[in-house]
Amino acid sequence: MKRKPKLGQNFLIDPAASIAIADSLGDISHQTIIEIGPGAGAITEILASRAQLLVAIEFDHDLAVRLRAQIPAIEVVEADILTVDFNALRSGGDKLHVVGNLPYYITSPILLHLFRYCDSIANAVIMMQREVADRVIASPGSHDYGSLSVTAQMYASIERIFTLPPAAFMPPPQVHSTVLRLTMRPRFAEFGVKPETFLPFLRQSFAQKRKTLGKNLRAAGFQPAQIVEALAQSSIPSTARAEELSVERMAALWKALQHG
Repeated sequence: MKRKPKLGQNFLIDPAASIAIADSLGDISHQTIIEIGPGAGAITEILASRAQLLVAIEFDHDLAVRLRAQIPAIEVVEADILTVDFNALRSGGDKLHVVGNLPYYITSPILLHLFRYCDSIANAVIMMQREVADRVIASPGSHDYGSLSVTAQMYASIERIFTLPPAAFMPPPQVHSTVLRLTMRPRFAEFGVKPETFLPFLRQSFAQKRKTLGKNLRAAGFQPAQIVEALAQSSIPSTARAEELSVERMAALWKALQHG
């Protein structure tokens, strides 16, 4: 295998980890599995023997050719994962199950892309840089809690499965990698907010984490009186920062701002 550094390729070489990732999907004998970036096929071979249908999304042409020859039973799609329409990959009423070792440099865009197709995806078992995983699963008040945390937790229930050292990959990266399981359970209807307006509000709220929420909202164009009233209605102190607030309280503040 010839590694292409610009694609962020770090191939998993730990057999036990490959099995553990496949096991994290549960019984997939009647399911369609979408594997993101199968690379050298460490997880692919295991999934191919378990899944009803396995679709591998591989951007690297050379690896795609190799996978087709190595595992003829699977479907290999040569594509940038950020352009893939998951709705089109869904057959019948069953939702898709996603698995993959995500390239570190586009992990957040891939996560956001998966969330756009949450209605077609049941769950995703995905590996990413440990620091990014810490941000995804972070709780309010912690240093890692931010816009990505709230966005992910609005779309899914998230579990940390395990963490791998650099030696589990070839070539070894300079960081540890963490596997998360995301079970898609969008909460927008529960909180009475819409993704197309609430998500931009989250990005505005966390724009400058060291600033108070009020200052970030003023920078986003909200009027001072509107902010003061909305904070009071939501029982949020004027000195609060976005990183201190739970998903529920952020949703309550957004609704108060809309009605202000």
